[in-house]
Amino acid sequence: MRIREFRYLWLGHALSIIGTNLLNIAVSVLVYQSTDSAFAAGITLAVTFLPPIIAGPLLSGLADVFPRKQAIIVCDLARAAFILVVGIPGMPVWAIWALLFLSFVPSVPFTAARAALLAEIIQGERYVASTAIIHLTTQVGMLIGLIAGGVVVSFIGPNTAVMANAAIFVLSALLVMAGVRARPAPNADPDGNRSRPGLIAMVTGGAKLVFTDPRLRTLALMAWVAGLYMIPYGIANPMADELGAGAGAAGLIMAGPSIGTLVGGFLLTRFVPPPTRMRWMGPLTVLASVPLVLWLLPLPLWIMVAALALSGAAASYQIVANAAFVLCTPEKGRGLAFGLVAAGLQAAQGVGILFGSLFVELFGTAAVVSGSGVLGVILGTALAITWSRMAGPAIEKMNESEQPA
Repeated sequence: MRIREFRYLWLGHALSIIGTNLLNIAVSVLVYQSTDSAFAAGITLAVTFLPPIIAGPLLSGLADVFPRKQAIIVCDLARAAFILVVGIPGMPVWAIWALLFLSFVPSVPFTAARAALLAEIIQGERYVASTAIIHLTTQVGMLIGLIAGGVVVSFIGPNTAVMANAAIFVLSALLVMAGVRARPAPNADPDGNRSRPGLIAMVTGGAKLVFTDPRLRTLALMAWVAGLYMIPYGIANPMADELGAGAGAAGLIMAGPSIGTLVGGFLLTRFVPPPTRMRWMGPLTVLASVPLVLWLLPLPLWIMVAALALSGAAASYQIVANAAFVLCTPEKGRGLAFGLVAAGLQAAQGVGILFGSLFVELFGTAAVVSGSGVLGVILGTALAITWSRMAGPAIEKMNESEQPA
């Protein structure tokens, strides 16, 4: 936090996360009040998963073509413009969905550019620590956004809340504009001219970079296991209904993993030495799914929330995996590679929630949650064995990046 550029980038990220989650709850309330349909409100939430899945492979490369500071600012301002229009009273539901989709599209190059720019500002173990701060800020921002969103919507109404939310993204852009130094595009030549590869070349090049490198491929798959252990987040409402509880219980179920990640991430990055964190990623990938197996038994609400918090605490390995992935990726392809993996993570979570919701209709929540837990343990074990042979070289790579050029 002593690095000025990081402070401004962190504040901009915090505002974007709070704004995104405030937007999610405000728009879902807006659609529900307009349609009186829980299914329509569910579609509204599902729409937010689509942009990274569809646009991730196409737009992540922009972080490697344009100056990354410029990309972040433009993305925030574009989101603000779309969000402002979403909140206009009388907007038909189909238009709200379309505009909501468009408002999330800029988040794809934004995320890729922020991760790549952060690696230019901070290197080595300090990068891992800064990534931990960013990740923990994401969890806190989610909780603040969801809680504040419910309060704000109840006081000023969903339309006004959505339109006011646009100001958060404008402020985020202004912070980055004021506090982050301008840098040339990573693919620029010595004269500052940008080299612009074709769209297909960027996408295929990024996919080849990720999937032909054993370390990057394993780290990507370890991240995507979240599509299994995050299924309870997407089926929180039927889980609460089966308990005879209401929306408050569903909120606790949804918040459980974030609370666990917040605590687990703090403990992992504050008290565990960097080399040990790298070696623990494999076992933690397995442990993130283990608590879900408890759903083979009938559980009261408090044990459900505690089990999901434990899962979230183990899932804090994602902080270290995120940093390891960026440090192991060549600088020129870093934005696209990170964006592709982030898009895959969103796809894994979206598909997991989609199929989880479908199977709940057929088998009930207990079978779905416990089944996803068993599958997560199996896949996590295979990845943990693979990573155990790669952790040493990854630690060496981190130490190398710490050395001055």
